[in-house]
Amino acid sequence: PIEFLKLQLDTLVEDMPPRAIKIGMLGSKELAMQVGQFLKDLRNKYGNSSSHSSNDSHNDRDVDDERPFVVLDPVMISTSGHKLIQDDAKAAIVEHIFPFVDIVTPNKFEAEELLGRSLNSFQDIEMGAKEILDMGVKSVLIKGGHSFADKDNHQNHNKYAQDYFLSKEPPLDKDGKERLCDGCRGVWLRTNRYDSIHTHGTGCTLSSVIASALAIGHQQRSFVGRSGGDGDDVGGTGAATSIYMTDACVLAKAYITAGVARGVPIGQGPGPVVHTAFPSQKEYFPSIVLDPQLDDDDDDYDGYDDGSEEGFLKMKRATASTECSEKHEPVLGKLLPIVDNVDWLERLVKLEEITDIQLRIKGETDQGKIFDLVQQCQNLCESHGVRLWINDYWRAAINAKCFGVHLGQEDLARCVDEGGLEEMKSNGLALGISTHSYAELSAALGIKPSYISLGPVFGTKSKNVAFDPQGLETVSKWRDLIGFDTPLVAIGGINDVERTKQVKCSGAAC
Repeated sequence: PIEFLKLQLDTLVEDMPPRAIKIGMLGSKELAMQVGQFLKDLRNKYGNSSSHSSNDSHNDRDVDDERPFVVLDPVMISTSGHKLIQDDAKAAIVEHIFPFVDIVTPNKFEAEELLGRSLNSFQDIEMGAKEILDMGVKSVLIKGGHSFADKDNHQNHNKYAQDYFLSKEPPLDKDGKERLCDGCRGVWLRTNRYDSIHTHGTGCTLSSVIASALAIGHQQRSFVGRSGGDGDDVGGTGAATSIYMTDACVLAKAYITAGVARGVPIGQGPGPVVHTAFPSQKEYFPSIVLDPQLDDDDDDYDGYDDGSEEGFLKMKRATASTECSEKHEPVLGKLLPIVDNVDWLERLVKLEEITDIQLRIKGETDQGKIFDLVQQCQNLCESHGVRLWINDYWRAAINAKCFGVHLGQEDLARCVDEGGLEEMKSNGLALGISTHSYAELSAALGIKPSYISLGPVFGTKSKNVAFDPQGLETVSKWRDLIGFDTPLVAIGGINDVERTKQVKCSGAAC
C-alpha cells in the first residue's frame, strides 16, 4: 500500500538518514509517484545541488554535497525479455523519479523499452545513452551482459561483457581538463564474459554496489583532515576518497564479474550471482577501451586494449624471473629518479645504479626551448647508457628519440585525441601512465602501457596534487589489480630508505 511505503520511507529517513539510495522495481504508477515525491522532499531538505562531483581544489573537499546519491535500477524487462511493468508506471518513473536520479542502470532490453526502439550496434548504444540523459537523469550505465551482433562489424562480441557509461557531470579537474575515464566523454567498460546461467540478481547487485561505492567515497572524503582521539589523521586513502561515479561503476563491474565467474547452482535451475569481496583480482577488473568494436585478436587491433601484439614496449620488474617471459624485455630500474633540470640529470647519469631517469619540465612554455632541453638531456643519457623518460612532452620525446614517455591522466586524454599513442608506438617508445583512482587504473589498463604508476603514496610538497596520499594498503591493492606482468611504480613522498623498503614490500617494482 502507498501509505505503508510512505511510512517506511519517513521512518528510515528519521532513524538513519541515507548517504545513498538504490531504487529497484516499482510495479505501479502510484508507487513511482510516491517515491518521486520522497526524492523531491529529500532534495528540498538537503538543497538543490546540481552535482556530486568535486571540481573544487584539494583543500575544499569538506564541502562535498550532502544530498544522498540516487541510483535507479529500472526493472522493466526480465532477463528472458518479458515485460514486468505497465506503460503508465514507466511514464511515472521517467516523469517523477528521473529528475532526481544520479545514475540509471538499464540493461539493453530496458534501455530499448525506455527509448521505444531496438539497439543493434555500439553506435546505437552510444546514441541511446545520450537520449536517456535527455530524459532527466545525470548519468546512465547501459549494461552489456546481453550481447548483440553488431551489424557494422563481422565480429559478435560474445567474448566480452561491455557496458557504456555516459554522464552530464563535468570533468573532475577544476580547470575542466578531461581524463579518458570522465563520463562526459563516454566510457566503454570491458571485462571477459563468463558463460554462466547463475546470474540471478546481477542488475540489482550492480546498482547496489554502485550506491555503496559512492557512499564509501563520500564518507572517506568527509574524514580528510579529521583527527582521531590520539591526534592521528583518520582520513581515508587517496583511492577511496576519489571514488566518484565512474569509479563506482568500475568497482561494481569488477564485483559483478567476479560473482558471475564464481556462480554455483543453489537448488534447481539457475542460481544467484555470488557475493564476493571488495574487488582485488586482475582477471575481473574492467579496462576502459576506446573502441568497443575492436577485438584483442583482430589483425588491425592497435594496442588500445589488453592483449595487443602492437602495443607499447613491455618491460619487466627488476625482481622478475627471466622465466617470466619468452621475449628479451628490458628491465625497469629499481629507482626512477624524477628531475627538472640538466644539473641534476648530469649528476645522476654517472651513478652505476641508475638505469632510468624521468625529466619533468616545469614552468617552460616555449616549445622550441622544450625540444632543445629534451634533446640535450637525451644526449647526456645516451652517452651514459641511461634510458630517458619525458614527462608529458611526447612530441619532443619522439623528436629526440628518447626511450619513453610518462603521461598523467589529463595529458593521456589529450594525447589520445591528438593521435599521440599511434605516433609513439610507431616510433617504438615505451609509455608509463599515472593513476590515482580506480577509474584511472581502468583507463591505464585499457592502454596496456609499459608501466603503471600510483601516487602520491605519502604526502609530498614537491608537486601540487589533487589526490590524498594513497598509503601502503593501496599499493598492495594496485599490485593485485594490475597483476605481475606490468611493473608498478610508486611515486610521492618516498624520501628515505625505510619508506623505500615499505613500498617495495607492498608490491611496487620501482
